[in-house]
Amino acid sequence: MNGLFSGAAARAALRSAYACLAELHDTVGVSGLAAADANPGLMAVVDQHAAGIRDSLSADVRPLTAVILAAYAEGVRDAAFTHGWRPPVGIDWSENDWVMLRLLGVCSLARTLPDPS
Repeated sequence: MNGLFSGAAARAALRSAYACLAELHDTVGVSGLAAADANPGLMAVVDQHAAGIRDSLSADVRPLTAVILAAYAEGVRDAAFTHGWRPPVGIDWSENDWVMLRLLGVCSLARTLPDPS
C-alpha cells in the first residue's frame, strides 16, 4: 500500500465524492443555477460564495477536487444542522439563506471539475 490510501480506497472515495456532489446538484444546483442564470444579482452572490469557498480551500495553491468539495459541502451542512438550520421544504432563491447559497456555490464550483467518466 502506497501512501495514506490504497488505490481501491482512493477510487472509492472519489466515487463517493462524485455521488455526494451529484445529489447536491440534483437537490440544490438544478433549481439554483437556473435561477442564477435568470437573475444577475443572484449569480453575483453565488460567484461571491464560490470565491469564498475557493479561498477557504486554498484553491490558489492546490487544485479543487471532488473529494475536497464534497467534504466542504458536508461540513457546511453538518455545521448548519448543529446550529439548528433545516433545509427549506421548497427552495425560494429570493430569500437570503446563507447555507443554501453556500451549497449553491459548491455546485457552481463542481461544474468546473473534470468529468468523472
